[in-house]
Amino acid sequence: MKIKALQKLRQKLNNNEPIYGLWVTLESASITEMAVALGLDWVLIDAEHGHLDWKDINSHISAALRSDTVVIVRIAERSTILSKRALDIGADGIMIPWMENVEEVEEAVRDCRYPPEGRRGIGGERATAWGQCLNEHAAEANENVLIIPMIESIDAIPNVPNMCKIDGIELFFFGPADFSSTAGFRGQWEGPGVAEKILKLKDIIKDAGKHCGVVSTSNQNLTDRLDQGFQMLALGTDSGLLLRSLHQSLQKVNRDRLPATSLDPADGYVVSGFDSEEKK
Repeated sequence: MKIKALQKLRQKLNNNEPIYGLWVTLESASITEMAVALGLDWVLIDAEHGHLDWKDINSHISAALRSDTVVIVRIAERSTILSKRALDIGADGIMIPWMENVEEVEEAVRDCRYPPEGRRGIGGERATAWGQCLNEHAAEANENVLIIPMIESIDAIPNVPNMCKIDGIELFFFGPADFSSTAGFRGQWEGPGVAEKILKLKDIIKDAGKHCGVVSTSNQNLTDRLDQGFQMLALGTDSGLLLRSLHQSLQKVNRDRLPATSLDPADGYVVSGFDSEEKK
């Protein structure tokens, strides 16, 4: 755990400054090294979706050691085991998907804290300098660990005000696609009325003295989200930013296209990004 990096990030939030980061989904730790070299405030290693295993997660965490870039791991579900394992290998914070009520958030906090406040077991891994600094780490970990619940369901809406009252929670992150799905608009980033619901919840959270985050989908969306009052802003996902750049370059030479979503061998055609005609 990088205490100084966490303190610097919290100071920015408390000063109402934005904190910019990268959402990591690909296995190469060079991606995190680039984020660190560019001075990003945080990186999020996505261990909920995709194919990253613990060796990959460990490599990404290692790439940001002794830097000012806070490393957060999004675990697959609320879990004591997953939380403590990520923290043991050096994560600075945990993001927990699909938090809908006070009880779930309280349990997530306990997952990330040592007793008596929580139930995180003390391990002899990187976080404790492989057991050489047990006392030092245990003394500062509970106070400094960053715990971020994700709001991804409309069922969370009536519970958000009380979720903001939980000790140890200062940041909430929105998942618009899942939020849209629970609102009946599966497959849409922000279905009809969803953008307004998210902005209303953002205002409730900020009025409670907490902070909000979201992934931006374009450069314009990034500045829009900043203007809307979101402070924890992902520039994008690593794969999304790569694809965005590739599409822009291909558009310049009239070669832009989209792959078929089907993974069946007979459906391996591509669809033009301009006219939706099938191509060989």
